[in-house]
Amino acid sequence: MRRRRTLNAGDSKPAAARLVQRFFFLICWIFTGAFFTLVYRYRRLHSHRLPRRGACLIIANHQSYLDPPLIGLTTLRPLHYLARIGLFESAAFAWLIRALNAVPIRETGSDAKAMREVLKRLENGASVVLFPEGARTHDGAIRPFKRGIGLIVKKSKCPVVPMAIEGAYDAWPRRMGRPRFFGCRLAAAVGEPIPHDELMRDGPDAALQRLRDEVERLRAELAPVVKRKV
Repeated sequence: MRRRRTLNAGDSKPAAARLVQRFFFLICWIFTGAFFTLVYRYRRLHSHRLPRRGACLIIANHQSYLDPPLIGLTTLRPLHYLARIGLFESAAFAWLIRALNAVPIRETGSDAKAMREVLKRLENGASVVLFPEGARTHDGAIRPFKRGIGLIVKKSKCPVVPMAIEGAYDAWPRRMGRPRFFGCRLAAAVGEPIPHDELMRDGPDAALQRLRDEVERLRAELAPVVKRKV
């Protein structure tokens, strides 16, 4: 079996470029954390469960555009994300999200190129976030998980970490063009990493159901946190 590397994806960049990118990430992390803490009383639960190094998949529910930074604030480790290709139309925003390790993916149909890039980054030891619902929720409930995610999980050969987000739908539902500021609480909870072989023991469909159940359980744990009066 080929030995998995433990460097970040994109480690072929010159050392100076990697240092600049890391510094930029830390600045974004600090200011984003301060903003969410001040405005939304953001809390994170069980962040110690996220592996500090080595490849892993993070599977989370998708409530709003606020989800990627909410997940990113659970760890000082840079994470990698899939982002719909329409978000790359603005040159400035495309530069920003690429600098924060976003991978473009088509909004309809399968995207083999994006899937290959995800697997490549995992091979390089990255931690990749996937939203298996495929889109933001319409009503706050967790949508069915896309079966294609099961294939990625199967091919990843790495631990999978379930994660839940709560409060983001109330802060920025799909029907609104901009988020509500103040009056909402946001929180994220990290589940225990599930070894790949254990997760896939009964096949991809059973794996997806287990992950969905874990995300629902974590979300229930967050309910009293976000519903407490601000």
